[in-house]
Amino acid sequence: MTFDRTRWQARFDELRAAHQVPGASLAVLADGEIHELASGVLHRGTGVGATTDSVFQLGSVTKVHTATLVMQLADAGLLDLDAPVREVLPDFAVADAEATKTVTPRQLLTHTSGISGDFTLDTGRDDDCLARYVDACHEVTQDVAPGTAISYSSTGYNVLGRIVEVLTGQTWDDALRDRLLTPLGMTSSVTLPEDVLRFRAAMGHEGDEPMPSWTLIPRSGGPYGGTLCSTAADVVRLARLHLDGGTAPDGTRLLDAGTVAGMQRHAVDVPDRWTVSSDGWGLGWTLYDWDGVTGYGHDGAATGQYSYLRVFPQAGVIAVLLANGGRSRHLYADLFGELLGELAGARMPASFGVAEQPPVVDFDRYHGTYLREGVELTVSERDGKPHLRYAFVGGMAHFAPPMELDLVPVSETVFAAPGLGAFAGDWMPIVFSTLPDGTLCLYSGMRAAPRV
Repeated sequence: MTFDRTRWQARFDELRAAHQVPGASLAVLADGEIHELASGVLHRGTGVGATTDSVFQLGSVTKVHTATLVMQLADAGLLDLDAPVREVLPDFAVADAEATKTVTPRQLLTHTSGISGDFTLDTGRDDDCLARYVDACHEVTQDVAPGTAISYSSTGYNVLGRIVEVLTGQTWDDALRDRLLTPLGMTSSVTLPEDVLRFRAAMGHEGDEPMPSWTLIPRSGGPYGGTLCSTAADVVRLARLHLDGGTAPDGTRLLDAGTVAGMQRHAVDVPDRWTVSSDGWGLGWTLYDWDGVTGYGHDGAATGQYSYLRVFPQAGVIAVLLANGGRSRHLYADLFGELLGELAGARMPASFGVAEQPPVVDFDRYHGTYLREGVELTVSERDGKPHLRYAFVGGMAHFAPPMELDLVPVSETVFAAPGLGAFAGDWMPIVFSTLPDGTLCLYSGMRAAPRV
């Protein structure tokens, strides 16, 4: 179906305002052409308008870029995805000795390494910042044992970024530019703040107010999604490489067609199917099944900015939404529900929520304390209702005070907590799952925390 620019611009403006999103950019590949729209303002304090050439922080959508770089190296025979990471990084170590010896790049790509995922460390602005970050990972603990379950790990993607550096002899930033951004004509994608200054850049917002800082992520967080800024159209160009079987618009092959297909193949199930709307995980890609119409993509969040990428290959459609605050998740759900329904025939699953009459569940079996790096989760009952105390601990204790959350049953294993922030929607899923060794774990934000 032809993309009706005038109609979609009006609908985009309407939904952005309704969900109090300050500014947003939308790019859609349909009928072989990239269509670009923008709405609102980049910064409520300055009133500078959002335009199609404005750049936003991509957050974890960057993981697709890093995964693509890694797969290029595998294509070239420089990297064995199933060999231990230590074959490339001999000094690589995490707190668990067995994980240190056995973790593989494939496990890092599929978030099955078990390495706790929220390790952030400012190692400076020099070109060795990622090497220093990986050196510091020797104190990072495991959420779960390698290969036993998915647990979202940004830490693992930084290790992948360091593998890229060692095998290319470049910084991650330069390898990304030379091996992907330049060949794909992504001229509005940059990783360093001094380069962002060349563009109209979005500022994240919390509520009605601009965030106090443009970014809270140091340069060392680049490969997992801390520094890359881009236009919505440039994200479409990256996704189009995968849609087109690994070739750039000028015909240059950047990935083997079999590698592209392998990245989109189901690798691991996901107990929490709602936080990032995932029906499974491939090599770098989140996988979707919208009422029988399959696709792939990724979500991202960074300092009050949010990104959503969806690809539906049967229809040849790609959609990218970048937003800078407000009820971004609701804007995504409404806009993409309508847009992709019309262009790709894909019916978006219902948003995560609770029934008018929630089921009665035996909650006692879940009582206890669940622990992952930096987070302690205490499950109990309060005033006769299922309750969760979410507390940052250890090196993350200064992030925020503990949160006390009443839970509403959705099923025997799934519960709903009030949504926290623009990324979560109205309700946040809390999912209980059993590991292969019988240990009960709690998933929040796609991260697994075993009961201790």
